[in-house]
Amino acid sequence: MKNKVCLLLFLLLAGCYSKEPVRTAHKGEPIPAFPLFLADSSTYFNTSSLPAGKPVVFFYFGPRCPYSRAQMEGIIDDMEKFKEVEWVIFTTSPFHEMKWFYKNYKLDTYPNVITGVDYTNFFIKYFEPPGVPYLAIYGPDKRLKAAFDGQTPVRQLRSIAIN
Repeated sequence: MKNKVCLLLFLLLAGCYSKEPVRTAHKGEPIPAFPLFLADSSTYFNTSSLPAGKPVVFFYFGPRCPYSRAQMEGIIDDMEKFKEVEWVIFTTSPFHEMKWFYKNYKLDTYPNVITGVDYTNFFIKYFEPPGVPYLAIYGPDKRLKAAFDGQTPVRQLRSIAIN
């Protein structure tokens, strides 16, 4: 009985970490263009304006999700190694919740981070993520390399984004 409980606990915890990229029909496709309403509450940004030549990571999060928060903490802890990566961090949650997340993690201190609200729900319709966090990694050529559902080890994100 004790072994069954330990196995169940292990499976539940292991399910929170994505080891393999999810299968997506969008692999190899270019970055989709969609608008975000930014944290400054007056600017709109379109992903079509992301510069080529740098990797881009889309981080779709839920402000109240503990896994999204843990993922953000891991990314921030390793941000020095992600200097050459453009981060597009967004949610479909209400603006005030995104703003709390933005302030809580001091995302304004990172010049390579864009934070906003996907107010058209484009990302959900396009990728159909089963939940948050969901990460899509694009190479310098602006083509999708991999996508991950659930909290993902930062070293794995880094190895795909930077290599």
